[in-house]
Amino acid sequence: MPTDAPAAPLMRRLGLFAVRRRRWVLSLGLLALIVAGVLGSGAMSALTLARFESPGSESVRAGTALQERLKTGHLNMLLLVTAKQGTVDSAGTAAAGTAVAQDLAAQPGVTQVSSYWTRGKSPTLRSEDSRSALVVAHVAGDATAARERLGELSPRFTRDDARVQVRVGGQEEVFRQVGDQARQDFARAELLMLPVVFVLLVFAFRGLLAALLPLGVGIFAMLGTLAALRGVTAFTDVSTFAANLTLVMGLGLGIDYSLFIVSRFREELADGAHPHEAAVRAVERAGRTVLFSGLTVAVSLLGLFAFPFPFLRSFAYAGFFVVLFGVIGAVLLLPAALAAVGPRLARAKLAARYRPAADTGLWHGVAVRVMRRPALIGAAVVVLLLALGSPLLGLKAGFPDDRVLPESASGRQVQQEIRDGFAAEETDALRVVVPGGTGRAELERYSGALAQVPGVAQVDSPAGSFAGGRRIAPPDAARFSAGPWLSVVPAQDTLESDPFGLVGDVRAVPAPDGTMVGGYPADLADFRTALVDRLPLVVALILAVSCLLIFLMTGSVLVPLKAAVLNVLSLSVMFGALVWVFQDGNLSGTLGFTATGSLEPSIPILMFCIAFGLSMDYEIFMVSRIKEEYDRTGDNARSVAAGLQRSAPLITTAAAVLAVSFASYATSGVVFLKMLGIGMALAVLLDATLIRALLVPAAMRLAGRANWWAPGPLRRVQARLALTESASPAPPPAPPARERTPTAAD
Repeated sequence: MPTDAPAAPLMRRLGLFAVRRRRWVLSLGLLALIVAGVLGSGAMSALTLARFESPGSESVRAGTALQERLKTGHLNMLLLVTAKQGTVDSAGTAAAGTAVAQDLAAQPGVTQVSSYWTRGKSPTLRSEDSRSALVVAHVAGDATAARERLGELSPRFTRDDARVQVRVGGQEEVFRQVGDQARQDFARAELLMLPVVFVLLVFAFRGLLAALLPLGVGIFAMLGTLAALRGVTAFTDVSTFAANLTLVMGLGLGIDYSLFIVSRFREELADGAHPHEAAVRAVERAGRTVLFSGLTVAVSLLGLFAFPFPFLRSFAYAGFFVVLFGVIGAVLLLPAALAAVGPRLARAKLAARYRPAADTGLWHGVAVRVMRRPALIGAAVVVLLLALGSPLLGLKAGFPDDRVLPESASGRQVQQEIRDGFAAEETDALRVVVPGGTGRAELERYSGALAQVPGVAQVDSPAGSFAGGRRIAPPDAARFSAGPWLSVVPAQDTLESDPFGLVGDVRAVPAPDGTMVGGYPADLADFRTALVDRLPLVVALILAVSCLLIFLMTGSVLVPLKAAVLNVLSLSVMFGALVWVFQDGNLSGTLGFTATGSLEPSIPILMFCIAFGLSMDYEIFMVSRIKEEYDRTGDNARSVAAGLQRSAPLITTAAAVLAVSFASYATSGVVFLKMLGIGMALAVLLDATLIRALLVPAAMRLAGRANWWAPGPLRRVQARLALTESASPAPPPAPPARERTPTAAD
């Protein structure tokens, strides 16, 4: 049994504690796993659904005024009534449609019910072939409450009789179905992911027992995060989609961190260490790398807190807890388990069979070949990455609609019929709130001016209905009885081509002082504006803190900067693929989705935070081994080749696990999740291959000993903190000297 020296490093003390108190540690870990399983099982029901809104924005203030002052709200539900015979103007169809509207108006929580037949046969509520008409309504409550109510109303109002067919649509119904589909995808991903990941681990470790341990840590991280998210819901809203991220990253990162610990443990066994001492050394020598890796991933995802949106902040909560439980499992529970089962691993002689030689092997050979022509190979890879990322230049931001659902979804089918058959979209109308004292003449002037904005089909106000700048119908007194507001109904083609431009044009029309423009398109426009405004701050924070962490670990100024540049190259390819596939529609038939010609911006930003953190994760794994070899030998080229040979098998295995985890969502029925799964799987595999195997050795060969340079004051600060992987302090770098070109014999 190892003995504790008075000046033992922190990570060694942690390893000693885990090994000496392994029965207590494992018992408490098992208890925590059971509790997390119980609490986490109810997490899905506690998570909520969110809307694309920017707190404090003009659109949100307008929505609040509509609800509190004018007792109205966005029309978030519709019924598509289709005549079986004749048109919607026939007596039988009109009677059936009016009866459906009356039935809907009698339902609790449903207000502002109106229809084609009660709104003076407004053309915005009738299809161009006159076969279908709309009943529109507002379902009260926040996103979760409204969608739960719709879950009750939708089956009841989906009807088909001798006169009419009635189907349910609207934004809330679409996103209710999105939430239901995401929950189904969560369950399916679990069934797909776990057996495939287990097979990968068995193949990587050549044994069932060694494969079960990292898988157990991954499950611990996943269940622990779900339980923690349920606790967070007591204080704030957490999006349902956070559970999908928890499943992928909880399992992936838990296994990722465990791989590093288990591999060091088996190396120590191969060197002849007792299993207990091998477990302690694994934590001592690899634990700090795991901690730094976890910090970089956490920092990237915590950057989402800079956005004022509950939807994105939900992923920050999930990312933080995934890292926390993954690190706890890897540096505390796993060493205890290794100490308990280590003798069995040693008897099986698996360790000796596993330990890679540092100066031979596939990855060593790759590094040697790259470092013979670093400039040529590096330039070729950079050109390739830039070419693959070039579609990013055509990125177009848009907003999500029903086409995020599969074609079989009823909500999408209804909205598609409206898009194809109606000249305007009533439920996507802009809702304009004007001051209470606005006179009739001013309302008429303003309504007429709004009706002349290109892309506006109709304006309804207390002064009447307007189209093309002139009044086409008298006012609906009952509809505007609570106070003055206007409904600006956009044309379908404008919603498709430039919805954000329409919002800007409407807001640019001279209006009474204090006027506010809201509605679904305005919500999305303000959401996008706030997102873009905060993006530079988020990117700068993530870059700065990540580079600081790598500097503290390596003592190098150049290595963090090199890592940031290579990560940006890698991410450009991911975003280029998103544009080429999901915006432009390439492979849409194969992958089973419908491209809309734009990308909703919040998902790519989320993917940036995840992918950047994971790229830094692999950078730390690789550089830590290179730095360890450099501290031992002082030879930069040998250190790079040996470090790649030692770390590449781990990185490729970890990347394979994460790629499989993310790719499980490639079969999702929700385009958001499909995009996340495919894009992240591509980013992870690209980073583990082209970036780590080719660009990193090329860049480090070109930099030579300058890789480990830092100004004297910074070097002293880093040395004082002793943030290195090994217990012994790193020697100061030797003066620059000409290095010989490595050979295969190296």
